Amino acid sequence: MDNIENDIHPVIKNWDLDEEQEKKEIVRHYRALLKILKSKLKKGDKELLRAAFEMAANAHKTMRRKSGEPYILHPIAVAMICVDEIGLGVRSTICALLHDTVEDTDVSLDDIKNEFGNEIAKIVDGLTKISTVMTTNSSQQAENFKKILLTLTDDPRVILIKLADRLHNMRTMDAMKQEKQLKIASETIWVYSPLAHRMGLYNIKTELEDLSMKYLEPDKYREIAKKLAETKRERTKYINEFIRPLKDKLTNTQYPTEIYGRPKSIHSIWNKIKKKGVSFEEVYDLFAIRVILDVPLEIEKEACWKVYSLITDEYLPSPERLRDWLSNPKSNGYEALHTTVMGPQGKWVEVQIRTKRMNEIAEKGLAAHFKYKEGTPSEDRFDKWFIQIREALGNQQEEGIDFLQDFKTSFLAEEIYVYTPKGEVKMLPTNSSALDFAFYIHTAIGSKCIGAKVNHKLVPIGHTLRSGDQIEIITSNKQKPTEDWLNLVVTAKAKNSIKDALREEKKSIAEEGKYTLQRKLEGLGASYSPYNIDQLVNYYKLSSHLDLHYNIAIKKNDLKDLKLFQVIGDKIEAPKPILPINDSETTVYDPTQKTYNKKDSELVIFGESSDKIQYSLGKCCNPIPGDDVFGFVSTGKGLIIHRINCPNATQLLANYGHRVVKTKWAKNKEISFLTGLRIIGLDDVGVVNKITNIISGELKINIAALTIESTEGLFQGTIKVYVHDKDELEVLVDKIKSLNGIQRVDRFDTESV
Repeated sequence: MDNIENDIHPVIKNWDLDEEQEKKEIVRHYRALLKILKSKLKKGDKELLRAAFEMAANAHKTMRRKSGEPYILHPIAVAMICVDEIGLGVRSTICALLHDTVEDTDVSLDDIKNEFGNEIAKIVDGLTKISTVMTTNSSQQAENFKKILLTLTDDPRVILIKLADRLHNMRTMDAMKQEKQLKIASETIWVYSPLAHRMGLYNIKTELEDLSMKYLEPDKYREIAKKLAETKRERTKYINEFIRPLKDKLTNTQYPTEIYGRPKSIHSIWNKIKKKGVSFEEVYDLFAIRVILDVPLEIEKEACWKVYSLITDEYLPSPERLRDWLSNPKSNGYEALHTTVMGPQGKWVEVQIRTKRMNEIAEKGLAAHFKYKEGTPSEDRFDKWFIQIREALGNQQEEGIDFLQDFKTSFLAEEIYVYTPKGEVKMLPTNSSALDFAFYIHTAIGSKCIGAKVNHKLVPIGHTLRSGDQIEIITSNKQKPTEDWLNLVVTAKAKNSIKDALREEKKSIAEEGKYTLQRKLEGLGASYSPYNIDQLVNYYKLSSHLDLHYNIAIKKNDLKDLKLFQVIGDKIEAPKPILPINDSETTVYDPTQKTYNKKDSELVIFGESSDKIQYSLGKCCNPIPGDDVFGFVSTGKGLIIHRINCPNATQLLANYGHRVVKTKWAKNKEISFLTGLRIIGLDDVGVVNKITNIISGELKINIAALTIESTEGLFQGTIKVYVHDKDELEVLVDKIKSLNGIQRVDRFDTESV
C-alpha cells in the first residue's frame, strides 16, 4: 500500500471516529496484515487487497463491535488468522476482509462479483449463508447446513475462513451478554470445534474447545488454568529432566531435530478428569513431548521409527499406547507416531514424533495438505471424505436436527481403521458397527446383512468395531432392514440407506390407507384433496401425508374421528380445540410455537415466584438453586430447567436457541430440591455413621436414600438428599471430604437421582 506506511489511509482519514488513536490502530492492524502477506504477493495483488480493504472499510465505517471498537478491526483480524494460523493466501484474505459485507451492509454480491470476479463472490456468498445457519429453526438450519457443506466440497476455503471468523469471535466475546455467550460457545463446541479437527486444524480446534469451556464451565476452567499456572515451574523442570538423556542420542542420528514439551489444553485435561474419575493432581499427561525431524520425504517413516527406537531404549514404552499414524494417516491428513513411555519418577509421558512436513499439516491442516499435494494426481483421503459428504447430501429426505446429528457422528468424529477380508483398509467413525461397515461397502450388502465375522469370530450385526479389526459380512436374500437397525448404526450412509428402505416399505403399506381414506371422505360427500388431507394431518399432529396414510393402514389413527369434522361443500373443517382460561398471573408456554414473546421470555424467577411460572426440572441434570441454569421450551412438556453444564445443554443451546428462556433463582429457603452425591473412600469402621451424623445431625439435611457397597477395603456410597441451594450442598461436600479416608465426593449428573 503506497502511502499507508507514511500517512493515515485516505479511506479512514475522513471517518468520524472519536479518537485519532483509533485511526492509527486500524492502520497498524492493516499494516501487520500486509507484512505477513508479503511473501505471497504477486503482480496485481496489492491493488486487489487495497480495493477489498477500501470496500470493507467504507461498508463498516459506522459500525462498532459490542466491545466498542471499530468493526473493521474484526475482518482484518479474521484475515490475519487465515494467513498466519491457517496458511491461506491472497484470495482468501480478500474474502476474509469482505466476509460480513453482504450480510451486514449495503454491499451486494453483485458489487463483489463486479469488483473481484466470480470466485471471490462465490466464497463470500458461502460465508454469508453460514451466518444464517444457527439463527433459524432447526429444519431451515439443516437445509442451510447442507448448502454450506456442498460449498465445502466445492471450495474448502469457505469453511476455513468461517473457522477463522468463529475463532476471532470467541477470542473477543467478553463484552457480550451471558445468554449470547452460552449460545455461541455451545455452537462452537457442537459444530465448529469438531469441524476444525476434521479439517486438520489442531491448534484452532484446541483453542475453540478451551474458549468454549471458559464460558460453559467457567469455574472448572479457572480452577484448571490456575493449577496449570501453579505447576508450570515444576512441569518445566520435569520436561528438562526427561529430555536431557535424549538430546545426545538424537544428535547422533544426524537428523536435524527439535524436542520440547507442550502443555495439554484445559479442555482435554477436564475431559480426562471426568472420564477417568480422577483429580487434577492424578492426571499424568498434563503435557506431551514433541520431537520434530527435518528430513526428506523419502526417509520420513524410517527416521521416525529410528527416533522411536532411541526413545524406547531410554524409557520403557506402554505397548497398548502406541499410535501409528505413519502407516495409516487420519482422513484429515494427520501423520505422526505417538507413544507413551515411563519417564523419571515413575510418571507416564506421551511422546509425539513428526517431521517438519507432518507438523505443518498438523498445525495448518487442509491448506498445508493441499500445498504438499500439488503435482500429485492420485485421490487422497480428503478427496474421499468430500466424495462421502456429497453422497450423504444426495439424500434430500433427511430433515431437521437429525441431519446435523448424523453429520456430526459420520464426518466429524474420531476414526478407526478396519480391514476387508482381502486386506484393504477402510476408515470409519468411532463406534461404527458391523452393519455400518456392510453399508459402507455397498447398500445392497448392508440391506441383506444378517451377521459378520470379526477377526474370524461370528458376531451380531450391531457389534462395535475397533481399529485393526478384519471384517467379513454374511448376507441373506431373505433379510431386509427394520426400524431397530437405526439404533445399530452411526454413519450417515447406513442411516440414509435404512431410512430409504423403510420409506419404500412404508409407501407400499400406505397405499392401502390412502384407498381407505378416499372411500371415507367420499362417503361424507367430501373430496380427496390436498386441503382435506392437510386438515387431517394437522388434526392428528403428523408431519406428512405419507404418515397419515400409513397410520390409517395400520389402524393407528381411527377415522371414526371424521364424524367430529364439519363438511362444507367438498371440504372438511377440523373441530376447534377448547382452550383453557389462563390466570392473568400465569405464564403459559405453547410448545408448538416456534418463537416466544420477547417480553414473556426475558426473565423467569424461581423460588418465591414459582407459583406464577409453570416449569419442571430436567431429570438429566437435577438443577438446584445456585446452579447456573437456563429454561428450555420443550415440545409437549412445557418449560424445563437445565443446568448450563447439563450433558444435554450444548446440543440444546446450539441447535434450539429460539426456544431457550433466560432464567435465574430467587432466594427461598422453604423449598428443598433433590440431588445426589457419590462418595468413594477407605472402608473404615463407623464411616456410614460419621457421614449420616454430618448430614442429618450437624446440617439437619433430609436424606432421601443411602446405599453403601464395600469391596476389598474400599467403599462406594450414593446418597440422595434434599437441599435448599448450591451453597448448602457445597458445605455438605466439604464436610464429608474432611473425614479421614474419604477420597472423592462427586455430585450426580445423571437421571439416577
